[in-house]
Amino acid sequence: MKPVTYAESGVDIKKEERAVKSIVSVISGTFANRKGKVGEVKSQIGHFANFVDIGDKYIVMCTDGVGTKVLVAQMARKFDTVGIDMMAMNVNDIICTGAEPIALVDYLAVEKIDEDIVVEISKGIRDGANDAGVAVIGGETASLKGVITGVSGMGFDLAGTAIGVVDKDKVVLGDNIHVGDKVIGIASSGLHSNGYSLAREVVLGKYNLEDKFPWGVSVSDEMLRPTKIYVKPVLDVLSKYRDSVTGLCHITGGGLMNLKRLNGDVGFRLIDVMDVLPIFSEVKRVAGISDEEMYKTFNMGMGFVVVCRKDACDDVLGVLRKWKLSCKVVGEVTGDKGVVDVPKLNLKF
Repeated sequence: MKPVTYAESGVDIKKEERAVKSIVSVISGTFANRKGKVGEVKSQIGHFANFVDIGDKYIVMCTDGVGTKVLVAQMARKFDTVGIDMMAMNVNDIICTGAEPIALVDYLAVEKIDEDIVVEISKGIRDGANDAGVAVIGGETASLKGVITGVSGMGFDLAGTAIGVVDKDKVVLGDNIHVGDKVIGIASSGLHSNGYSLAREVVLGKYNLEDKFPWGVSVSDEMLRPTKIYVKPVLDVLSKYRDSVTGLCHITGGGLMNLKRLNGDVGFRLIDVMDVLPIFSEVKRVAGISDEEMYKTFNMGMGFVVVCRKDACDDVLGVLRKWKLSCKVVGEVTGDKGVVDVPKLNLKF
C-alpha cells in the first residue's frame, strides 16, 4: 500500500514538534551562559533562525540539511544539485529574520569516500553560494561506514550551518504583523527539499527514474530539481520597503503550517493560493492523498511568503517581479488566532 500521509511514510510532524520542544526545554538553559556578554541570545527558539547580540548588530544562525532527497540523488547517480538544496534550506531560513546571509559551513558524512561524488556535491554548494551571495568558509567531511548507508555504497548525508547579519533596528520577526496585512506568495521551483519521505515512495512506486512524467519532464530531473533560493529578491524588497514588511516565511516541511511560526496572535486567510505545480498533482493522484495532507506536507507551489502592509503591496510585488518571480497576493492576515484558513479548499490548520 502506498503511504497517504507523511506519518505513514515515516515522518510524523507532531512527534517531531514534541521532540523539538523537549530538546528546547533542555538546551534553552544555555542562553544564560552568554547573558550580559557578547553573544547574548535575542529570542526564544522556534523561529526560522535565532540571534546573538554583537553590539549594534545581531548575528543570525540556523542549520539544515537535504533530507531523504539524497537517496534520489544516489539512485540517479546525479550529485551536482543537492548542494544547492542544502544552501537554499539554510539561506532561505536566514532571510526570514530580515538578515543578510553572509557565510556557511557544510558537513558531509559519507558511507565511503568517492572523490568524484564529493566534487559533484561541492559544485552544487558553490552554485548555491553564488546564487545566495554567501561565502563557504569551511566544513567537515566524515567517513562513517556503518552509520551512513545508502544506494550501492554511495550513501551520504549533507547539512550546513549558515550565518547572517542584521542591524538591530531592521529585524523582521513577525511580531509586528497586524490584521489586514497582505500575504504575498512566491512560487516554488517544485518539491524543493521537503516531503521526500512521502513523495519518493509515491513517485518511485509508480515510475522509474528514467521515465517521463505526463508533462514531459524526466522523473529524475523533476525529483532532483533544486530548491529555489530567494535571497537576492527578498533582500531587494527589504532594502526598499523594510518598514512595510512585517513577516517573512519559508514554506518547508509542514507546508502552510509554517505560517504559524510568524505570529500566534493572528491568523492567515488564503483566498487565492498559488497554482499547484504538476508534481504535487501527480503525487496526490497516484496515492489518493487528501488536500489537507498535501497542504500540511508540501509547499504545493508556494515556496516563500512576504507579509506586508496593504499600502505597500503593489510596490513589493513590483520588486519581486523585476526578479522574474511568479508571485501574487494570496490572502491577508486575520484576527483568527493561530489559524491558517484556505476557504477555497475548505481547509483550516
